[in-house]
Amino acid sequence: MAAPTTRPTAPPTTPPSAAAPVRRGGWSQGAPPDTVAERLRSLELLITRRLDGVLHGNHQGLTPGHGSEPGESRPYHAGDDVRRIDWNVTARTNETHVREQIADRDLLAWLVVDVSATMQFGTERNDKAQTAMAAAATVGFLTARAQNRLGAVLVAGPTLHVVPPRAGKNQVRAILSSLSTPPPSEGAGRADLPGALARVGAIAGRRGFVAVISDFAGDAWVDPLGRTGIAHELLAIAIDDPRERDIPPIGLVQLADPATGATREIRVTAKIQQRFAEAAAARRATRLDGLRRSRAEVIEISTADDWLAAIVRHVQRRRVQAVRGGVMPR
Repeated sequence: MAAPTTRPTAPPTTPPSAAAPVRRGGWSQGAPPDTVAERLRSLELLITRRLDGVLHGNHQGLTPGHGSEPGESRPYHAGDDVRRIDWNVTARTNETHVREQIADRDLLAWLVVDVSATMQFGTERNDKAQTAMAAAATVGFLTARAQNRLGAVLVAGPTLHVVPPRAGKNQVRAILSSLSTPPPSEGAGRADLPGALARVGAIAGRRGFVAVISDFAGDAWVDPLGRTGIAHELLAIAIDDPRERDIPPIGLVQLADPATGATREIRVTAKIQQRFAEAAAARRATRLDGLRRSRAEVIEISTADDWLAAIVRHVQRRRVQAVRGGVMPR
């Protein structure tokens, strides 16, 4: 496992008791406390520097697509728009080429971010909720770079908070401020991901881009996510922690379900460790199957990972596929 200094880490959030004034539903309203604001500025600076180092151009956003900016030429394929034929390249090569166009500037993007009780767990420097916030920041600033509008539905157990779509970095900062100070959700029940996805479906008036960031606990999200994948371009960022895949044989421990508050004592032996790892692998396989059946492109991020590098690699692969005219494997 790499040392903390070898990967970017999300600045730790401030406990709800130190948060800004709250509105009905418990989500923060107004300017965040100075400590939270400083950590969010550090996170923004970290992401911006890394993105500037690997992504170039004024409109290098998260989602490639047809827009008003000319891109690279590629060979013509049956079904391509003949209005995009690049006649200069075609004349030079004696083979019909079309010019790709990149960075659709009028994309409506949505973030669905889960910071429920099961996300408040982590054995690395960041817990899952902090890693989710960092991933949301990366997606948000990539969206803002392309001058697209961004909205959000934030999830803390059964409580949802909708941020109407707007353009610009200030919108990303407002979303992150709310994410950094969620209402308490321990013992309040499972994350209402189905409700959040339904809310996006009800609000979004046309096809857009939806990024869902969660640990995808349970399976209630599978069908709603599938419906979202039909109506929108979908990215699923699954967050987990190394301890959720393996637990050492440390003897008698008390385990708690953060969502329901249920507890159970268990003696962790080598045999239990093996069964736990097998169950975790099966759970991950089931989660991946559900995500892929929903037509989502999937990024898996552990709290021990370089989360920023994982998202940047995803963006770079998408751009290579867009230029080549292919379809990126899910």
